[in-house]
Amino acid sequence: MTDTATAWNTYSSQRPERRPVNAAGEATWFNWTQYTDHGPDTDLLDLGPGDRVLDLGCGKGGNAAHIAAQGMAAVGVDISPVQLRAAEERWGDTPGLQLRRADAVAYLREGGEPFAAVYSVYGVVWFSDPSVTLPAIRERLRPGGVLAFSQRPAVEGCYGCQASYIPRGEGEDPLVVKRWDYEPEGWERLLKEHGYTDVRASVLDAPPGRRKVGTLIVQARA
Repeated sequence: MTDTATAWNTYSSQRPERRPVNAAGEATWFNWTQYTDHGPDTDLLDLGPGDRVLDLGCGKGGNAAHIAAQGMAAVGVDISPVQLRAAEERWGDTPGLQLRRADAVAYLREGGEPFAAVYSVYGVVWFSDPSVTLPAIRERLRPGGVLAFSQRPAVEGCYGCQASYIPRGEGEDPLVVKRWDYEPEGWERLLKEHGYTDVRASVLDAPPGRRKVGTLIVQARA
């Protein structure tokens, strides 16, 4: 079985670095989708000044850094030391930002001060068993707190636990990690079964261009 940290270390080496600024000239910004300068912003998280926010699978830290730059206390958790090293190098001096290397569910189960919002962008919620992850997240959210996550929409007929392949070098087999795919209605049902309310799930269309795959975006409250 693929070691999770090894898989995401490998994935990290294949991803381009975040640009110095976005199309609006901003040094920090939030991306929910796989497309440049596309999609909603942090309004999905319904945050107030000083709120604590958790990024599950923060990767190289750009989204968490933006949350911190807006005046919130942002915690980014990732299992990949390569990803976190890149995050520290670029964003480590950002006031209000804390980066932790940990397994996401283990971190959630540590307990502690609750979060106003927890989010995952093509991250932990997609790549972990929802029967384990969703209850653990809900326990760390304050009453009425927001869970929001985004991921690639499910392929028709391919629901539940699926295999994702991370390519390696020439002549090497790809690394394999598990992901969980559902249609919007499937995510809505799962979240309600685990005690979440005000659940909304929909697919945001891709921006104009040749690529047509949209982004599944889900919101719910504890």
